Amino acid sequence: MAEKIFMKGCEAVAETAVRAGCRFFAGYPITPQNDVPEYFARRMPQVGGVFIQGESEVASINMVYGAAATGVRAMTGSSSPGISLKSEGLSYLAGADLPALVVNVQRGGPGLGGIQPSQSDYFQATRAPGHGDFHMIVLAPASVQEMAELTVKGFDLADKYRMTCMILADGTVGQMMEPVELPAHTNAEPDRSWAVTGTRMNRPHHIVNSLYLSPEKLEEMNFARYARYDTIREKEPLWEEFHMEDAEICLVAFGIAARVAKAAIQQARSEGVRAGLIRPITLWPFPEKALMRAAEQCLAFLSVELNMGQMIDDIRLATDCRRPVSLLRHTGGVIPTPAEVLEKIRQIAGGAQT
Repeated sequence: MAEKIFMKGCEAVAETAVRAGCRFFAGYPITPQNDVPEYFARRMPQVGGVFIQGESEVASINMVYGAAATGVRAMTGSSSPGISLKSEGLSYLAGADLPALVVNVQRGGPGLGGIQPSQSDYFQATRAPGHGDFHMIVLAPASVQEMAELTVKGFDLADKYRMTCMILADGTVGQMMEPVELPAHTNAEPDRSWAVTGTRMNRPHHIVNSLYLSPEKLEEMNFARYARYDTIREKEPLWEEFHMEDAEICLVAFGIAARVAKAAIQQARSEGVRAGLIRPITLWPFPEKALMRAAEQCLAFLSVELNMGQMIDDIRLATDCRRPVSLLRHTGGVIPTPAEVLEKIRQIAGGAQT
């Protein structure tokens, strides 16, 4: 049996990133993400990598742009308002088709909000991470083990599709400590034939650019990018199903909310209520086909979220509004209890939709 280490979620991301070949990190301190740059500051010098605490979030994301352009596996991290400051740089990364990994350990908002866990950046991550027509792949871990595993997955997907990938963790998963089995060191050698590494006059110049003054050329690039996104929608959705084989009520939740939902489902089933869970692991691409299949079987859906209700829109779209979708929401750092989720399940089973 492989050895497990007791680590925080943020620490697991950083250590796994190093093992996955990340050799550049630029970031700026913000709670509850601070353990990520702190860990990199100690670890990067040990592997010949570069850690930079930028003078701001804006500076940090643009440093990642520069490192990614040279073909280095590059990464940044922040929490909610810090990600907002990085949004212009994320758009530039998308426009230049550069692979990079971003971790967002979410805190409450809007504004400075609070330092407690939240999932209120769902819209930002899946709908509008920056200006212009683009997407990021968004991965939502529900455990420290997944913080590690999805870090490797995130780098691999970013390289495969030449785009930015985000690990969207709530503050609880980022700060909690659990035993984690870390992956072995990898020697990933993705295609870097596009990188700006110096020509030595042996090949044509490579240009990393997001500016296209010709409308026709910019449209061509955007159409090509969205063709790639269509491939991702078809091939890359990830999700977990829990007691869905005979479920009549389908809960949908991610991150820490999904763990609470599982406890409530177990109790509901002991009372004879056939509840199940679909946990999206990729928030973009959203597991639409899994939800559509559930809509053919289930009578109702319940979205459990640490925000005012954002993923519920994707559930309705994925199911073509075939079934009623209720919402259990908390914000500001409040996490629902299993008893609270169970009571909502009972209400739905009794015919109430809220």
